[in-house]
Amino acid sequence: MRLPYVRLKRNWRETLIVWLYGMVALVACLSAAVYTQTVLDRLTFLVFDVYQRVQPRPETGAPIVLVDIDETSINALGQWPWPRTVLADMVNRLNEMGAAVIAFDMVFPEPDRTSLDRVAEDLKRAGVTIQVPPGAQANNDIVFRDAIAAANVVTGIAITDESDGGLPKPKAGFAFGGEDPRTFLAGRRGGLGNLQMLDDATKGIGFFSFPPSPDGIIREIPVITRVGDALYPALSIEALRVAQGASGFILRTASASGDDSAGQQALTAVKAGDFELATGPQGEFWIYYSTLPDLMTIPAAKLLQPLPDASLTERLNGAIVIVGTSAIGLRDIVATPVAASMPGMRVHAEILDQIIGGTFLSRPDWAKGAEVALAFTLGVLLIIFVRGAGALTGAAIAIFFIAAAAATSWYAFSTWRILLDPILPAAAVGSVFSVTMPVLLLLTSREKKFVRSAFSLYLAPSLVERLAEDPSMLSLGGELRELTVLFCDIRSFTSLSEKLDPQALTTLLNNFLTPMSDVLLKSEATIDKYMGDAIMAFWNAPMEIMDHRRRSCLAALKMLQALDTLNRQRGYNLRVGIGLNTGDCCVGNLGSSQRFSYSAIGDGVNVASRIEGLCKEYSLPVLLSETVAEGAEDLAILPVDMVQVTGREVPVTLFTILGDADVAARSTFHLLHAAHTRFLSAYRAADFDRARAALEQAMGLGEESLKQLHELYAKRLSALESDGVPEGWNGVFVALHK
Repeated sequence: MRLPYVRLKRNWRETLIVWLYGMVALVACLSAAVYTQTVLDRLTFLVFDVYQRVQPRPETGAPIVLVDIDETSINALGQWPWPRTVLADMVNRLNEMGAAVIAFDMVFPEPDRTSLDRVAEDLKRAGVTIQVPPGAQANNDIVFRDAIAAANVVTGIAITDESDGGLPKPKAGFAFGGEDPRTFLAGRRGGLGNLQMLDDATKGIGFFSFPPSPDGIIREIPVITRVGDALYPALSIEALRVAQGASGFILRTASASGDDSAGQQALTAVKAGDFELATGPQGEFWIYYSTLPDLMTIPAAKLLQPLPDASLTERLNGAIVIVGTSAIGLRDIVATPVAASMPGMRVHAEILDQIIGGTFLSRPDWAKGAEVALAFTLGVLLIIFVRGAGALTGAAIAIFFIAAAAATSWYAFSTWRILLDPILPAAAVGSVFSVTMPVLLLLTSREKKFVRSAFSLYLAPSLVERLAEDPSMLSLGGELRELTVLFCDIRSFTSLSEKLDPQALTTLLNNFLTPMSDVLLKSEATIDKYMGDAIMAFWNAPMEIMDHRRRSCLAALKMLQALDTLNRQRGYNLRVGIGLNTGDCCVGNLGSSQRFSYSAIGDGVNVASRIEGLCKEYSLPVLLSETVAEGAEDLAILPVDMVQVTGREVPVTLFTILGDADVAARSTFHLLHAAHTRFLSAYRAADFDRARAALEQAMGLGEESLKQLHELYAKRLSALESDGVPEGWNGVFVALHK
């Protein structure tokens, strides 16, 4: 019978408790992630940062050049801000070299203090009068304006919520596919623009300011921002528009395709000339960094040399030029996922190179729902699996689920460039495991105690522990099950024991039984009992073992090896007989109400005992039945005889084993098997001439372990040839003794 009903009832109660605690932990974790801003959000971004460092975006090689107002240039040309005439010379030089567009990653909100007319005015107030030479331009800003007007220049503006300052009208036009995004885009208060004369002269105006993030790392920026009723493009896409000569942008919203995003409008894409980029609902654009190892960066001082490097003209012709600074004192240094400090102009270059290359990161609107669904699914699966698993197995399952979530996230990033959060599913799995496992350990401790106390009397400690970890494998009482049964005893033990005193005999038995038992336990056999010098063991109970036939054969071979080692080390000359049989047996707690043990009985056990007794008849250390051989066909197994054992009418086909799968693969074994099989076939057919020829061929192969068996058959052939073939001959040997 199975485990008592009261235990099954307790199992259902324990299962319900584990489910209750597990679901509470899972729902709490998901609720915290969905309805609150937690530390998980920051961890998610850090994971995405790692992805970019592990697999940065391949550099497109777009025609982008940086002009850097670096420390060297400041030392060469003087402290910042430089006279606007210097910047005008820079613009003129870049325009002459064929730059497609020049974008300033800086703002010029105030007049140049170094202009000659401002200096003259200051001197006049101090009582000094100077005369500006005829034809000289006294205003540096006008010189700069004229240079801007003569080239394709994009001026930068700063947009922020910290200022109500007015901004110039945008230069770019906007067309809409779907609803006007100004009705739903989050607005900014104001910002800081350039001198009006400069913005009037420029071909484009774009904002260069990066929105603040909780940890200060620049991962995404809005490419379109609203200030009041005006829409402003980011500096990067405005430079791209001007470089192409496009008049404006096309903004596509969710309603353009009939999708209202569950009732909420959203910006989905921005098109700048021939280039289109997908955005988030508020125009967010995820930056996929490349580090741009081949990006050309020209110090401003080098560009303004009287005779610049001729190679610069080739690189600048048709290039998008971004003028910015890497000087520490000018504070245009930001943190990115791939670098703790990066000049802001390089971030704009990253955006341009990414758009031109068409490689984008996206975090779709369905991503959060998919992450919650995955977290819920993994959490529920963990509750299901952990109920029937031990602590180590449960931990392994939890780790596997966390690894699966991480692998899914990485695959989405590396293959589809989709950002899926692995932290929420991992947190859900961790929460469920940390709550359910302690509860489960407390609930199952009594069950394990029961198993250990009941089975430690007659099972190996390793099997007891496995049963304690998984009591579902256990059946108490008697049940019918297919077993492979082993009997082993020492040959000629009676005569050997007569020569030894009790102490020496006990030592010998202990020395023999210990290594034999070690081999059996390592092969997951259940040792039924010791009977003097004999051992009875079986496989496939109390736990199911799928390959119990093959495992028993390998155990027999290892027992012979252990015996050889024992004989060499102790100076013994012990020989054993091992019999194996597979059959249906009754296995379970057998005995009386005062004393019982876990044992097996039945015809399968009896046949195994008879086979072991025949080892002496055939002078072989191992004999096994056909039912065992059928499950170990890859091993070096040879047929021996057909025997009618005592107490049975149906003959048993016996086999022996010479080695493992490596031995079976040898050509010598194939030759031996073929000759031996031919002999038995001819022997049973009473074709004794052919049988003797095959037997002599088999004996000639020199297999020492079969020498006495072949000699036995040679004697049988001689007797049959001299006495004649008995009536009804079928080659079956009748065993007269057990």
